[in-house]
Amino acid sequence: MRKLLALSFFATVSFFTDAVELQGHLTQGGLVTGKIEGVKSISFNGQALKTTEQGEFVFGFGRDAELTHKLTWVDASGTEHQQAIVITKRDYKIDKITGVASKYVSPPKEVSERISREAVAVKNARKIDSDLRYFLDPVYKPAEGRISGVYGSQRYFNGEPRRPHFGLDIANKTGSPVYAPVSGTVVFADSDLYYSGGTLILDHGHSVTSTYIHLSKLDVKVGDTIKRGDKIAEIGATGRVTGPHLDWRFNWKGERLDPALMMLDTLANKK
Repeated sequence: MRKLLALSFFATVSFFTDAVELQGHLTQGGLVTGKIEGVKSISFNGQALKTTEQGEFVFGFGRDAELTHKLTWVDASGTEHQQAIVITKRDYKIDKITGVASKYVSPPKEVSERISREAVAVKNARKIDSDLRYFLDPVYKPAEGRISGVYGSQRYFNGEPRRPHFGLDIANKTGSPVYAPVSGTVVFADSDLYYSGGTLILDHGHSVTSTYIHLSKLDVKVGDTIKRGDKIAEIGATGRVTGPHLDWRFNWKGERLDPALMMLDTLANKK
């Protein structure tokens, strides 16, 4: 089968052959959905993928993902096929942030156990691999406001280098509503994590989750079924922040994805 061409991350790719259909962004931070009718099994870089009854599946690329990947599947007759996937490399901005409280730049030893415990809880919430199919739905803007931070930027807090930023920041006043950008189920809800403050995680199916942090108020709880456009929280300035904003993130398994690549510039509650 022919190879996919590397495409600009500003464009959405649609690729079709007689067997496979792929749609999404072929770039670092991109999410791709696909469909293969009659598929018996499918893997991405050797990792088995869950499929729907219609043969739909999803995978994604992390911030620093390699540029060459391989999709392998076995059709109804037992024949194995392979498709090479080439993605584009991205350049990321440097983001220097000042005025961060020292306890968030160099946390005291007495909170190290708390930080580790909370990190494990968030990681476990993102391990969910449900049969929900909302990952196939369009993704809308979750809140109104100014884009104050972008995915992938290398961050410096008070001049000290820290991990890259893995979300899209939307700045607005405390109490501004946050709407579900796509339907899902609440799998994590905590009003007071050390770094991220008020935090929500929604499951959208097949290991795709979205995260909302620095919230001042949570309107939903674990187990709630959420529809696109439902109010789920309010923007805040909790955790490690210098002002009120929503930090919005997407994950596929352990890969951190760029919400801006998926987002339609229409507020989620506009039916």
